[in-house]
Amino acid sequence: MKTRIAVLVSGGGTNLQALIDANLQAGEIALVVSSRPGVYALERAYRAGIPSVVIAKKGSTQEAFEEKLRAALEEYRIDLIVLAGFLTILSEDFTRRYPRRILNIHPSLIPAFCGEGYYGLRVHEAALARGVKLTGATVHFVNEIPDGGEIILQKAVEVKDGDTPEILQRRVMEQAEWKLLPQAVELVSEEIRRSR
Repeated sequence: MKTRIAVLVSGGGTNLQALIDANLQAGEIALVVSSRPGVYALERAYRAGIPSVVIAKKGSTQEAFEEKLRAALEEYRIDLIVLAGFLTILSEDFTRRYPRRILNIHPSLIPAFCGEGYYGLRVHEAALARGVKLTGATVHFVNEIPDGGEIILQKAVEVKDGDTPEILQRRVMEQAEWKLLPQAVELVSEEIRRSR
């Protein structure tokens, strides 16, 4: 039986698309959860025939938001949670309930340019401001510390002269994120499957 995966999104869903296109063997995307209505990731889920729900964080307490999220995960019998551009930090209480069952992709080589406040273009702006020659992406397990969980996979990407944050972001996505995330999800899905 395949590992049932929920992908949590907040925006365009390019990493969700990478997972859809990967044709996972050990896992299947059983649910897409968006923290915001009207985002393109929901269209991607619809086109792929994947059920989706919107659980809006805006105007909700952390506790109420996470309670609704837990209910959706239980309803769809989810084994593995993948954060793919999900812009809500989950509480310690929530992450403790799912040890080694929540994955995140971060657009840098952790421990560089990570932690609270480092997301999206901010990561690439910081890398360029620091003058690093290599950046990349990291897939890690999620714990109570933002970007602090055990690293699963990393891939380096060259920083080039003349890079803007947008150009660097695109290169990191194409060369690292869209490859690493499906690999890591496959690895962990297989591990969960074998442990049953």
